[in-house]
Amino acid sequence: MAEAKSDLQLITSTTTTTSATSAASPAAEGCRFGGFFQLGRPKLRVTSEYDSDTSVFLHKVSCRLLDNLAKLKFSFYNNSKGEVSEPQISFNSKFFSLQYDVEESDALLKTSFDIMPGLQFRAAHQAKAGQGEVAMVADLGSPGYKFELLSTIPSVGMPKATLKFPLGEVSLEEKDEEEEEQKRTVAVSGILKSHILDGVCTAHYNDENLDLRYAFKDEQMTFIPSISLPSNAISCAFKRRFSPSDKMSYLYHFDTNNWNAVYKHRVGKDYKFKAGYDSDVRLGWASLWVGDEDGKAKTAPLKMKVQFMLQVPQDDIKSSALMFRVKKRWDI
Repeated sequence: MAEAKSDLQLITSTTTTTSATSAASPAAEGCRFGGFFQLGRPKLRVTSEYDSDTSVFLHKVSCRLLDNLAKLKFSFYNNSKGEVSEPQISFNSKFFSLQYDVEESDALLKTSFDIMPGLQFRAAHQAKAGQGEVAMVADLGSPGYKFELLSTIPSVGMPKATLKFPLGEVSLEEKDEEEEEQKRTVAVSGILKSHILDGVCTAHYNDENLDLRYAFKDEQMTFIPSISLPSNAISCAFKRRFSPSDKMSYLYHFDTNNWNAVYKHRVGKDYKFKAGYDSDVRLGWASLWVGDEDGKAKTAPLKMKVQFMLQVPQDDIKSSALMFRVKKRWDI
């Protein structure tokens, strides 16, 4: 008799648990769309930046949608009088993006997707100007080799053809000659890289100008001479790392005799001190970064980045200025 009563209690308990689970299951599934997308309120990311030089705030509000498949962002500027300017709305996903300028009532649309393995379609369209471009990119089998055809909308000639390979790229494009007669010629541009003497030599040709650059870099030193033809503008950059936290860089332009130097000292990951001088504008400066200068606010202490900068003009020291910039992020 006791065993029968125990079995009855076990069956009743199991039935109650199953009923509760069945009742909760539809509610849990109701938070999703079609069993795939969660319909709960998305997390908001609010970022505000302030620059004391312009006394203008930049605000950004963004959130991710459809289980992080898309991102919606709204941004605008406002000054000390509270006036709002340049409001923009953007929507970004893997295959499509939209950027809308509220003041100009203009939109920039972009799309990119694979038509088939090894063949990509890419397009962009500026709504107000009625201009855009369409491109097809094909893999040529070997790693690093691609061929691209790009045409503007409305079309004004043959599409631009670009061949990309591991050591650079070469492009052919029709351009108008700067003459009274409306003639179109084929212009060649390209980039070529090669390893020479433990460094990288780069040649960049565009609009009948050739830029030659050589870069040597090891753990302690970087040496980068460069020359532009036919202007014969020569420059030389030199960087020296004295320790993991101390580095100095120097750049000299031989054609103008202008130069600038920068010293950097880092304390940990979140603090950096920089000081330098630019002879072109005859200005000395020093800055202090709290938070990684090149990183995002979410990785900085309290999710906030701060920069203080002191500028000292050589010709008028009394007009020295102290400025600061602040960037703060909130996750709501």
